Amino acid sequence: MMEPPVLAFALWIFAFLSVPAAGYPNGKVREACSSMMPCHGHSPQPSPEHSISVNETKFRPGDHIKVSLSGPVFEGFFIQARNAENLAGPAVGFFMLAEERISQLLTCGLVKNSAVSHTSKSKKTHVEAYWVAPTDAPKHVQFLATVVEKYKIFWVKIPGPIISQPNAPPLTTSTSITPETLPTSQPVFHLTTSFNASGCGITKFCVRNPSKCDPGAAYCFFLSFFKQNNHSVLIEMSGPSEGYIAFALSHDQWMGDDDAYLCINEDHHININTAYLSGRTPPVLDSENGLEDMSWRVADGLLQCSFRRNLSLPAYKGRFNLDANYYIFLADGEASEGGLIHKHHHQPLITNGMYNVTDSPKDVVGSRSPLLLKLHASLMFVAWMTTVSIGVIVARFFKPVWPHSLFGKEIWFQVHRMLMLTTVLLTSIAFVLPFIYRGGWSEWAGFHPYLGCTVMALAIFQPLMAGFRPPPHAPRRQVFNWVHWSTGTTARILAVVTMFLGMDLPALNLPDPWDTYTMIGFVGWHVSIDILLEIHSYCLIRKVEVIDEDRIQILQSLTSAEAEASCYLVKKSTYCEILSNTNCEMCIFFLQGHTFKEIMLTIYICGNIAFLITFLAAIHQL
Repeated sequence: MMEPPVLAFALWIFAFLSVPAAGYPNGKVREACSSMMPCHGHSPQPSPEHSISVNETKFRPGDHIKVSLSGPVFEGFFIQARNAENLAGPAVGFFMLAEERISQLLTCGLVKNSAVSHTSKSKKTHVEAYWVAPTDAPKHVQFLATVVEKYKIFWVKIPGPIISQPNAPPLTTSTSITPETLPTSQPVFHLTTSFNASGCGITKFCVRNPSKCDPGAAYCFFLSFFKQNNHSVLIEMSGPSEGYIAFALSHDQWMGDDDAYLCINEDHHININTAYLSGRTPPVLDSENGLEDMSWRVADGLLQCSFRRNLSLPAYKGRFNLDANYYIFLADGEASEGGLIHKHHHQPLITNGMYNVTDSPKDVVGSRSPLLLKLHASLMFVAWMTTVSIGVIVARFFKPVWPHSLFGKEIWFQVHRMLMLTTVLLTSIAFVLPFIYRGGWSEWAGFHPYLGCTVMALAIFQPLMAGFRPPPHAPRRQVFNWVHWSTGTTARILAVVTMFLGMDLPALNLPDPWDTYTMIGFVGWHVSIDILLEIHSYCLIRKVEVIDEDRIQILQSLTSAEAEASCYLVKKSTYCEILSNTNCEMCIFFLQGHTFKEIMLTIYICGNIAFLITFLAAIHQL
C-alpha cells in the first residue's frame, strides 16, 4: 500500500498535468439581418463584382429555387429573399443548404432559416442554396446578397434576379436598387505633438494610469475630457499600443451594455470608431459615429487620438449622454490585418467610482484589479500557501519535538489546530468576496469557481471531522487518520490547482508567465522540504536501530514519535544515569534530530513568507 507522503507527491504530479481546452464558433452574423451591413466600421464598395443567379424565374408556394452566388474570390456572404415590392421589409421564405461545409442557416426576425451565410473565412468563388417559397409568398421576390472580400472590402445588398408567381400582375414599383454606401465620413487629421496633462483636475477631467503619469511617457495610459462649450466635449486618448486603445462608459463595473470608443491602428493609419458593447463579445463597430474633429498620432510606441462629440447624440443608437455619471473603462489590445481587433491584453483599467466627465474637473486613477478580488486572492494565498502548509508540517514532523502540554493539549497539536482554524477562517472570508463583487455566480471564470467551492467544502469538513476523532488507541483511529489525511491532502492539491487557474484570470492582473513560474517554485520548495524531513526521520530511526540489537525490543514496543518524546521529556544527564549507554546514545541522536527539524522549520517559514510577500506585492502592485 502506498504511504501517505508518496501518495501525496503522486497526486501533486497528477494535478499539474491536467489542462483544459476550449474552442469558438464562427460566422454568426444575425446582427446584419435588417441592414445586411457588416459591422466592420468601413464603407462598402460602390460597384459589385459578384452576381446572383436562379434556376427558375417562376415559382409556386412550396417550390425549391436554386440560388447561386459567384464572382471573384470572397470570404464571407449573406443571402436573403425579400418582397420585390418592399425591399426594406423582412426576409421571406426559408433556405435549405446545398453545401453544409461552407454555409449555414440563420434566423432573421420571426422567420426560421430565412438567410444563408458563411461558416468560416475560407476562400470561395461560388456558393449555392435552395430557397423554399412559403404559402404566403408575395407575388414577386428578389434575392439580395452581401459579399465580403476582406475585412474592409465588401459589397452590401447586391441586387439579384426577381422571380414571380404565375399570373402575377406586372411589377409596377421600381425595383432598381444600388448597393448601399455610407455618407462621406468626417475628415481625419494628423496630430503634430503629443498630449499634455497640464490641465488635468483644473480645466479637464483626466484618467491616468499610473497616477500622475505624463501622456507622452511610453508607459502611460491617458484619457481626458475637456468641455469646450455647453454642447460638446473634446476627448483625448493615449496609450502604449501597436494595435488599438479604447475607452467605454458603463453603468456598472461589468463589460456589457456600454458606449465604447476605439482608436485602431491599421497599417500605421488610425481609424476612430464607436461601438456598442452588448456583452463579452467583440464590439460591433458603428457605420456612423457622430464624431467630429478627429485627429491621431503614432510615435515613440504610443497610439494617440482625439475627437469631439456632442453631449447628446440622440440620432445615434448606443451613444450615451455625457452629462451623467458612469464608470470609465480604458483598454488596449492587438489588431490584425484589416483593422480586426482582438481581446484586450489584460484586464481593462476601471475607475473606482462613477463620474460625470462634464462636471467639475478631476484627475482620477483606476485599477485593473478590483479591491475585493485583490483581498480574495491575498487571503487565499495566506491561507493555502502559509498557514495550512506550516500546520501540516508541524502535525507531520513535530509531535515528538513539542510534546509538552499547553492548555491541556500538546504544543504541536495546539499550533496545528490554531493554524488550521485560521486557514478555515481566512478561506471562508475570501470565499464570499467574489460573490459580493459579482453579485452572484461568474460564468466567465472557467473551472476556478467550481474548484474553489470544492476546496471550501473540504476546508469546512476537516475541522468537523476532527471533532469526532476516536481516542488514540481506539480501533477506528487508524481509519480516521487515513480519512483525515486524504481529505486534507485533496483540499491542498485542489487549492493549489485553483490558485494556478485563478492567477491567470484577467481580473487579478498578475504578470504572466511570472506568476505561474513563481507558484511552481513554491510547490517545489514545499515538496523539497517535505521530502527532506521525511528522509531525515527515516535515517534517524535507521541509525538508532544499528546501535545495539537490544534496541530492537524498544523499537518494537514504541513508535518513533514515542521514542523521541520519551527522550525529550528527560534531561540528557538524568536519562543517561538510569539507562544503559546504548539507550542514552539513542536519546542523544533523537535530541540532535529535534534541533535539525527546528532549523528546517525556521528555514521553511522564512522561504514560505518570502514567496507569500512576493505574491502579495504583485497583487497590490507594490
